[in-house]
Formats: sequence, C-alpha cells, structure tokens
Amino acid sequence: MDNNLQWDEFIKVEMRVGTVITAEIFEEARNPSYKMTIDFGKYGLRKTSAQITKLYKPEEIIGKQIVAVTNFPEKQIANIMSQCLVLGAMGRGQQVTLINPESNIENGTRIG
Repeated sequence: MDNNLQWDEFIKVEMRVGTVITAEIFEEARNPSYKMTIDFGKYGLRKTSAQITKLYKPEEIIGKQIVAVTNFPEKQIANIMSQCLVLGAMGRGQQVTLINPESNIENGTRIG
C-alpha cells in the first residue's frame, strides 16, 4: 500500500505557530481535554480542544507557543467549533507532548 504524500500534497498543510491565550477544562467533551484559544497573529484567534490533560495543567500552557494545523475544515467537538488541530507526539499511555518552537517566534509563522 502506497501512502506516501506527494510534495504538492504536503505543502497544502498549513502548520503555524500560535500562543495559547486561554485554556480550561472542557467538561462537555467525551475524553478529558482542554478548551483553548490560540493567537496566530495576523491569522487571528482560533478555538480548539486538545486531549493534553495527562501532562499539562491549564495554567502551564497559557502563554506557551504551540504548533497547529490551521487549514483543516472546522469540526464540531461537543459544544465548540474546533478551528485548528494542535500537534503533539503520542507517548505511552496516550500521553500527548505538545510540539513547540525552541524559542519564541512570531505568531502565525508557518512551519515548513
């Protein structure tokens, strides 16, 4: 089975750096997660949820820069419309470690 992406497919995925502005427990979600608002600079504020509760507390991620896919279609998750997909590495026991830049860079910067 050939599941390799072609270059022209990959460049369509917009992964951008954003700063977490708000994070709170998402009580309405099926799986433990946080509701978040992320600032992507000139690309605006986006709402989403992330199942990152095993390694992070809400107050630890506010102000943290993360990487997210910003050009997926919006998706209804419980009572919010998710506007981006926060990226993380899946570890043991479904622990998600956020992907973030080594140093602060401008919000909205594209990952390439």
